[in-house]
Amino acid sequence: MLLKQCYNFHDFRKLARKRLPGPIFNYIDGGADDEVTLRRNTEAFNQCDLVPRVLQGVKDIDLSVDVMGTKLQLPVYCSPTALQRLFHHQGEYAVAAAAEKFGTMFGVSSLGTVSMEDIAQQFNTPQVYQFYFHKDRGLNNAMMERAKASGIDIMMLTVDSITGGNRERDLRTGFSIPFRLNLAGLWQFVSKPMWGINYVTHEKFSLPQLQAHVDMGGGTSSIGDYFTNMLDPSMDWDDVADMVKRWDGQFCLKGIMSVEDAKKAVDIGCTGIVISNHGGRQLDGSRSSFDHLAEIVDAVGDQIDVLFDGGVQRGTHVLKALALGAKAVGVGRMYLYALAAAGQPGVERALTLMKAEIERDMRLMGCHSVRELQRNHVRFR
Repeated sequence: MLLKQCYNFHDFRKLARKRLPGPIFNYIDGGADDEVTLRRNTEAFNQCDLVPRVLQGVKDIDLSVDVMGTKLQLPVYCSPTALQRLFHHQGEYAVAAAAEKFGTMFGVSSLGTVSMEDIAQQFNTPQVYQFYFHKDRGLNNAMMERAKASGIDIMMLTVDSITGGNRERDLRTGFSIPFRLNLAGLWQFVSKPMWGINYVTHEKFSLPQLQAHVDMGGGTSSIGDYFTNMLDPSMDWDDVADMVKRWDGQFCLKGIMSVEDAKKAVDIGCTGIVISNHGGRQLDGSRSSFDHLAEIVDAVGDQIDVLFDGGVQRGTHVLKALALGAKAVGVGRMYLYALAAAGQPGVERALTLMKAEIERDMRLMGCHSVRELQRNHVRFR
C-alpha cells in the first residue's frame, strides 16, 4: 500500500502497521485493560444520526472556529501526543508543519521529542503545551515559566493521568523507553529494518522538556517509571487553581468527563476544557467522550470553551460533535498513523482528506458555516 492509496483512518492505520515495529505500532494502537473504552469511543458516534437540510443554497463553506482567544481555520486540531519521533524521525516537526499549513492548533507534550522552543520558533500556528503535574512543585513552576517564555498560547493540563493506565499490549511486547524488549518484541524490530535505519541516522531521540529529569539511559527515572514516580497523585483542585493564577492566560483542563468537574473548572478560572478519556488509555470501562458531550455543554458551554476528543475517525464524527456544542475537535491516532506511514506528507494527506470530508458533509447537511450546526441537526437512536 502507498500513501496515495490511503483514503481514510483505516488505510493510514494499515500502512502504519506495515512501517512500524510491532511494539511501537501497538503503543499507538492500544488502550487500557480490555480496551472496552477504546472501542466505545468510536462506536458511540453510531448511536447518533445526522439530519440534513436541503435546498439551502450552499456555495461557500466557512470552517473557521474561535477557541480560547484563537481563531482556527479548521474545526479539527492535532491533540498533544508523546514520543512522536519514535513513530517517524520527523516527529513533531512534521505535525506542526502540517497544522500550520491548515491553520489549526498543535500541541507539544511534556513527553514530546522536540522542544517547545523549537516548535514555537519555527512554526506560526496556535500552540498548546500539554502539561503533567509533578510532585516537584519547583519543576512545575519552572516548566510553566519556560512555556510562557516560549510564547505558548494555551496551557493544557492533563488531569486524567495521575498514574499510568494498564496497557497490556505494551507489557506483552516489553515496550518501554528506554527499550527493554522481549524476544518477540526484538524480532519485530529486526523485521522492520527501515525504521531502525531512520532511528539511528537522524537526530538522537530525546525528551527535551524532561531531559534534565528523566534518565534516557535506563536509570530509575526512565519513562517506565515517570508516571509512577514523578507525577503527583495527590493533585487537587487547589493545586490547579494555583496553576491557573500563575499562568494568567488561556488555561485548559484535558480529561474532564463529568458535569461536576466541568463546573469546578469554570469556578477556578479555566478558559477551556477538553472532554476526553485519553483515547481509552487510562480508565477502561468509562463512558465514551461523546456520551458526555451534550450534558457538559448544556451545563457550562456558555461559560467556558468546550473541546472534545476521543474516537474521531471521520468528518461526520466532527460534525456530530460540533452539533452537540463542541467548539473544536481533537484528533490523535488519526494523525499519528499518518505520521508513521509517511511523515509530513502523511499528516498533510490525513488533514486534507478530513477537511474535504467536512466540507462535503457540510454541503450535504445544508450548512454554510460550522457555527450553524445545532442540536436539530442530530438525532440519537
